[in-house]
Amino acid sequence: MPEITSSVTESLRAGNRVVSFGIATIVAILVAAAVFLFLALPDANAFNDRVERLFVANDDLRTLAEIKLLEIIAQSGTTFQEVLASYRMVIFVLLVFSTALLLACLVFLVTIITLNRRISAIQRSGIQVSSLMISRESRAVYINDLEFKLTEAAIETLSVLAEARMDDDVMTGAQIESVISGRPEPDCDEAAGATRVKRLRDALGNQLVSELLVKTIARRGYVLAVEKDTIRMI
Repeated sequence: MPEITSSVTESLRAGNRVVSFGIATIVAILVAAAVFLFLALPDANAFNDRVERLFVANDDLRTLAEIKLLEIIAQSGTTFQEVLASYRMVIFVLLVFSTALLLACLVFLVTIITLNRRISAIQRSGIQVSSLMISRESRAVYINDLEFKLTEAAIETLSVLAEARMDDDVMTGAQIESVISGRPEPDCDEAAGATRVKRLRDALGNQLVSELLVKTIARRGYVLAVEKDTIRMI
């Protein structure tokens, strides 16, 4: 249906815009956080630079214990440099995982919102039927390749509504009763046609399908909520 297709297309476009904007925002925030963290970390050579200054400032150290102490301090600086490098790698990996998780959550959220909008549009406008084939001989109707067995009265009612839909007509209960019974419309009761529509909906079984397929238009009558070119009668 044009209204459904347009609504779904607009929802998808809006969802794509939200995804693009969300991805750009997430990436920008994480890049800024990464830059801030890496700049806030101390220089890996800062400890070694201090140790080197200590050696230069205390070149008069002569005893073995003092020299040994300076060597331990120098080794500690190297260890500090290695630990800081590993911290940088851990931070980088965590940021990558955070980016992936946030993007996945954003995509899932937009997908759920888009599907909810699509379902709401379908509920408001009717089900999207790609093919509707009515078989009088087998007393069955095939909706999107799903078979529904109907009674003879229900198949007659559906056939009348299908023919009216192909002529772009909306039929009242009295008109439906008149076509099926063969009596003049003034002699037919509106309630009789409404009863036939109710029995058709009951025969279809699934309340959602029946209510959305056979729509009631206030103060006008009943119509099939399908495209004309999808209807076939055999």
